[in-house]
Amino acid sequence: MAEKRDYYEVLGIQKGASEDEIKKAYRKMAKMYHPDLHPDDPEAAEKFKEVNEANDVLSDPQKRQRYDQFGHAGVDPSYGAGGGGGFGGFGGFGGFSSEDGIDLGDIFDSFFGGGMGSRQSSNPNAPRRGSDISTSATISFMEACKGVTLNIDVNRSEVCDTCNGNGAKPGTSPKTCPECNGTGKIRFNQRTMFGTMQSTRTCGKCGGKGKTIDTPCSSCRGTGRVMKSAKISVNVPAGIDDGQILRVAGQGNMGQNGGQRGDLNVKIFVKKDPLFERKGFDVWTEIPITYSQAVLGDEITVPTIDGNVTYTVPAGTQPDTVFRLRGKGIQRLQRDGRGDQLVKVILEVPKNLTKKQKDALIAFSEQLTEKNYEKQNGFMDRLKKFTDDLKKNFGM
Repeated sequence: MAEKRDYYEVLGIQKGASEDEIKKAYRKMAKMYHPDLHPDDPEAAEKFKEVNEANDVLSDPQKRQRYDQFGHAGVDPSYGAGGGGGFGGFGGFGGFSSEDGIDLGDIFDSFFGGGMGSRQSSNPNAPRRGSDISTSATISFMEACKGVTLNIDVNRSEVCDTCNGNGAKPGTSPKTCPECNGTGKIRFNQRTMFGTMQSTRTCGKCGGKGKTIDTPCSSCRGTGRVMKSAKISVNVPAGIDDGQILRVAGQGNMGQNGGQRGDLNVKIFVKKDPLFERKGFDVWTEIPITYSQAVLGDEITVPTIDGNVTYTVPAGTQPDTVFRLRGKGIQRLQRDGRGDQLVKVILEVPKNLTKKQKDALIAFSEQLTEKNYEKQNGFMDRLKKFTDDLKKNFGM
């Protein structure tokens, strides 16, 4: 069975995290690896499943208590046991006396293959994945539509060049811990309902590493890691929207004990555009037209994200009419096809007319008949009926 990562590590929180911290961490990680943002990335789907599994345990007080005490074996008895059942499988404890000195750690080793917890938590020198880092970037509306490559400056942990990552001052080296003799664990006796049992805990002197450093490296203070700036090339796909997060695999903090790097998460902010507005994968724009253009029809220039196009406004176009240019919208993120462009025409009423212009407009209006105003005629008919009903029913 594949080894599971520590649930606290999966959510990026400390062991003593509060319920609110767990909820916030879960929402952040679930959004980061959601399959909708990474439809063709099986690794993201697996991490999304891992995040949900971690939240299921840590958000439940009883499951969390068992996990904190027994590790993965406490919430998944089949873990490391070859599917051979859970705690109920211990069977013959009743035959032991308090003098038998049962080793509780050995019991869990034999049944679950990992001691009081997972294999990873019992071996602090096992490879551990580095933590993720987060940053943000602001791009233009057109860059969001077309895609862009960004060079992003980040600070992340790297191997200390002074000590080559071992944490000891040059000329010295880590030593075997005298408290645990290099095992990283301290055995102790514990009285239980089954008698006096022997268990293990992480060595406090070496932190479970099995080694101590007498003279730490001055550059990294014994951690073997230092923070360095790096320039990362990030390919922003066409169709990215404001507020979405891009995951760049393997560009986060370095891992421990040879573990893989964490990821870089880039939150994208998109600037507003003076011509276009985005709604889903559609692009909206408003274009003012004159009274004569609306009445007589005209060819107008329409800006699109692919450049200007010519569109014929039909005669008799009404204010706020919306025309659709199919396939002229935004590329659907990691999918085929594009949205549409919607063009709303705004009728601009002329102002500051001269007397000559007013006289010409009056003369033009006098030549119009009821046939020229369908909406107005319909409104006048409804208004007459409303007035007649008021007189008939209310005497008004």
